[in-house]
Amino acid sequence: MARLKLHLLGVPRVERDGAPVEVDTRKAIALVAFLAVTGQPHSRDALAALLWPDYDQTHARATLRRTLSALNKALGGEWLDAGRETVSLQRGDVWVDAEEFARRISATRGLVGDDGCAEAIAPLTEAVELYRGDFMAGFTLRDSPAFDDWQFFQSESLRRDLAGVLERLMRCHGVRGEYEEAIGHARRWLALDPLHEPVHRDLMRLFAAAGRKSAALHQYRECVRVLEKELGVPPLEETTQLYQAIKENRFTPPPPMTDDRRPSSTQHSALSTQHSALSTQHSLLVGRDSERATLLAAYSSVAADGHLVVLEGEGGIGKTRLAEDLLAHVRSGGGVTVAVRCYEGETDLAYGPLSAGLRPFVTQHGAPRWRAEVPPHWLSEAARLLPEIAAHVPALPPVPPLDSPGAQNRFFEGLSQLLLAVCRGPAPGVLFIDDLHWADAASLDLLTYFVRRLRGRPLLVLVTWRSEHVPAGHRLRQLLAEAQRARAATALALGRLGPDAVEALVQATAGPGAPADFAARLHRETEGLPLFVVEYLAAMSHGGAPSDPEWPLLGSVRDVLHARLASVSETASQILATAAVIGRSFDFDTLREASGRSEEEAVAALEQLTAFGLVDEARAGVRGQQPAPLPEQPSLSPAYDFSHEKLRALVYEETSLARRRLLHRRVADALAARASARRDSGAVSGQIAHHYREAGQDALAADHFKSAGMHARALYANAEALAHFRAALALGHPAAAALHEAIGDLHTLLGSYGAALTSYETAAALCDPETLPVIERKLGGVHHRRGAWDMAESHFQAALAVLGESGQLGERARVYADWSLTAHLAGEPDSQARAAELACRALDLAQAGGDNRALAQSHNILGVLATSRGELDAAVHHLERSLQLAKELGDQSARVAALNNLSLACHEHGDLQRAIELAAEATALAGRLGDRHREAALHNNLADLLHAAGRSAEAMGHLKQAVAVFAEIGVEAGAVRPEIWRLAEW
Repeated sequence: MARLKLHLLGVPRVERDGAPVEVDTRKAIALVAFLAVTGQPHSRDALAALLWPDYDQTHARATLRRTLSALNKALGGEWLDAGRETVSLQRGDVWVDAEEFARRISATRGLVGDDGCAEAIAPLTEAVELYRGDFMAGFTLRDSPAFDDWQFFQSESLRRDLAGVLERLMRCHGVRGEYEEAIGHARRWLALDPLHEPVHRDLMRLFAAAGRKSAALHQYRECVRVLEKELGVPPLEETTQLYQAIKENRFTPPPPMTDDRRPSSTQHSALSTQHSALSTQHSLLVGRDSERATLLAAYSSVAADGHLVVLEGEGGIGKTRLAEDLLAHVRSGGGVTVAVRCYEGETDLAYGPLSAGLRPFVTQHGAPRWRAEVPPHWLSEAARLLPEIAAHVPALPPVPPLDSPGAQNRFFEGLSQLLLAVCRGPAPGVLFIDDLHWADAASLDLLTYFVRRLRGRPLLVLVTWRSEHVPAGHRLRQLLAEAQRARAATALALGRLGPDAVEALVQATAGPGAPADFAARLHRETEGLPLFVVEYLAAMSHGGAPSDPEWPLLGSVRDVLHARLASVSETASQILATAAVIGRSFDFDTLREASGRSEEEAVAALEQLTAFGLVDEARAGVRGQQPAPLPEQPSLSPAYDFSHEKLRALVYEETSLARRRLLHRRVADALAARASARRDSGAVSGQIAHHYREAGQDALAADHFKSAGMHARALYANAEALAHFRAALALGHPAAAALHEAIGDLHTLLGSYGAALTSYETAAALCDPETLPVIERKLGGVHHRRGAWDMAESHFQAALAVLGESGQLGERARVYADWSLTAHLAGEPDSQARAAELACRALDLAQAGGDNRALAQSHNILGVLATSRGELDAAVHHLERSLQLAKELGDQSARVAALNNLSLACHEHGDLQRAIELAAEATALAGRLGDRHREAALHNNLADLLHAAGRSAEAMGHLKQAVAVFAEIGVEAGAVRPEIWRLAEW
């Protein structure tokens, strides 16, 4: 029988009876490697989706059939078992080097200690010789990211195994006094991870034991160089002490080499016990029985309809702890929880918390439930924010532009449908948003949309906020009141702990051994704030002596936190500093990349930090039921969270400025690389920009702030976009004129006309001559909105002067159209004739230049003028033409204008019902565009129309909305501007 050999360690190679097997495609190599390594049958659909994700099912299966046929022919008709539904590789006489590598390692698992070295060396050496290179080195399938991910994680796993083999060989040869062999293995181990400081120490010991003192001292200097260059930190004290001992001839190599990387079993047991005690302490909900019962009752009431629960109180009062108790209860009953946290300083990251909460569900491997439950058109909308959805559903239907009618509602509904599908389970799910007072405006818009539509949606929305950050009149208070009126909300205000509750906590933590007055003193010191109480008790469990009557109470939370931080190792302290730079929550992959420490060191440090209660695993982010990943697929990167923000702030504050800047740069690089790979850099550009700014990389930060602004603006998050553009300017972005113009556009939409004028004037001073007419026209537009007709006309005249008679016909037409509207509204004796003359000139120029955008605007102003003259048929003709052109161009601003003016014309014509329909459509579209002044004017117009139709209650609702915005934008810098109210047509 023939023999098949697969060489997958290094450049992949297939041999049949010693002769190379040639196949015609890379996909065939990938297929045979995947079947060989997984060692199990796979469905044809799964293989087709893995290797041809961009194809539809029919074409992918057809391509798989051709590949199987070619592969089977190359293998001589043997080994490949291709059935109607499944495909596998027969395991007859098949040899795979990766399997042989693992088999030789397994053969040594029972050979432990010095006595097992003699037998272990031979198989381990054979394993090292088999490892010619990384798994399928140099091989990639650019159009199959899922296969590349599988290959990457196989490679990483095998590299870790190789590191373990090299470590054992180094130790075994060292025990036997075979120092040169041990040095060779140690060097190869170090080449896998040059930042792994313990290997540098091992090499120093081996060089010293071999009598090569100068090589040992050089190894220390190499360690110093690498750590300083990559991490900006000195070697650990242990490494420096070893260097001094070798340098001063005080080093005596011990007979056996010991493992100095992990805590001993006794230490590990102590840490586990300590962690268990602390976890028990944190799990107590003393003094919260009533609140807990109310929470459970609110969750039990969720059936067909959803419910909103608000936990509020001062910082550190225990809101998060109480919420987490409910989440644990929900998960124990089979419910799914999505938990996210908002952070101070991140209010400019549009939809940041919710996208972070949903992304792990979207990026999980396997066959996620939402893929089948959410219709494709809703997935397309959600994919605007979460482009990873396309990896699971590659043939998503196209979606209209974000500024098309109804786009924002569809966008919000798509995200809502995805959230509901993610949280669907045997019991109602929970969406938990912690510290909602720090959420960005766009996320609040989305939450408001969702809470108003909880009827028929079995989901509990649980939020926390600090009372001091949500005053009366805040939009969150209004949302809560609205939901309470609909009997769909519950609010709980948490107070501080009383003396009895603190006494119960002390008894549960310290037992009867605590001093008699300890609880009373603790209550007086903390004033019953749970955060302070927990910190004091945690400090006591990590070194305080509760039985000691002289045990001093620490004077402040800073002292408490210092006491806890002092107990961690140097490596854990460095890891903690990196985490503090990343933020309150952090994931393992970013932490490891930014810290520069090896995976083993990072894991050991996090275990210690978790044991000491400084960080919690998966405290923030997503938790709950998730479909299990496929056996061959990687799981999500573990998420961690500081136990509280004050701790993170303290660690960050006490990290040196130089090291903070270095870590910010490394974090930014890691986030940028990951975002680039996902092709969704806009979603995290704000975070990347923040880290580059803190790293002193102003140019890079400015670029990313500009990208973040563009991304936020595309998602209707105008306030966030404004903040990002300002940050880009502050950091010296070279496109200053364009940024000032964009800021002026946003201020105009927000109704901040004074700020808009300032921005446009700055843009006019900085821009190229070709752009100046556009800026002058925009300046005129702002003055027009404010009712400053003379100022508006002067800017329109300035724009025309710059353009000249030979200037762009389309741009000249737009200026004349704007000027015509201003002349019409100015109310001068001869203004109507002048307005008509300007409008006709605009139409002639637009037609001559073939500029449909200018043509739409010209027809619009001609329709307005015709309406004012009572020529209603002509008005409707011009406005219908303007509306048609606006639709064809996708110009939503022009579409709003045409809809509004056509509505007014229809009303004059006696068609009240159509007038109401057109005004309602225009109002909704203006709201999505974020043009507050025009939205207010449309509410006012719609109120008049509804009143004329006898629908007084609806009319009053729209009038109130109009008054609120008019009053806000009508007063600037202390000057009342009643002209703002005159905006009715444009």
